Amino acid sequence: MKTYIGLLRGINVGGQKKIKMADLRELFESLGFQSVQSYIQSGNVIFSSEEKELAAKIERAIFDTWGWKVPVFVRTAKEIEAVLANCPYPQEKKEKSYFSLLYDMPSAEKIEAASQISYPNEEFFITEQCIYFYCSTGYGKAKLSNNWFERKLGVSATARNYRTLTKLLELARV
Repeated sequence: MKTYIGLLRGINVGGQKKIKMADLRELFESLGFQSVQSYIQSGNVIFSSEEKELAAKIERAIFDTWGWKVPVFVRTAKEIEAVLANCPYPQEKKEKSYFSLLYDMPSAEKIEAASQISYPNEEFFITEQCIYFYCSTGYGKAKLSNNWFERKLGVSATARNYRTLTKLLELARV
């Protein structure tokens, strides 16, 4: 049985698509997943399964249960570790960065076009799987956002900060 980290995009944000974590854990268990646990209210779930095609199964179950299309990103602990290890920023910036995991790989042309944009106090680096984003004045004051990157790159993404990703890795290893 393999352990996975599921990241739901856009639930419990600004009063939209509210899902209680107890209900989400129950849904995951009803799908036959084991060792299900959630972390904070933003749709982070650690679980074990022997199945494949997990994201599509979870997305379908969420739609069937709540009637919403919610992109679900399923990664292994090793994949999340690689995202953190490949961060181009020094440790001090890395710990204050956001990591937008990409649902699909954006085209090279869209990556190039987005990479031409710049704002003071903000820096980002786009790879095929993740956007590394640092804003010295804080994410809440940033001009760039997860939604901005989704529009520019034409792919769904979900952002988490360094602390959340490291905590999810810790929980996945237990």
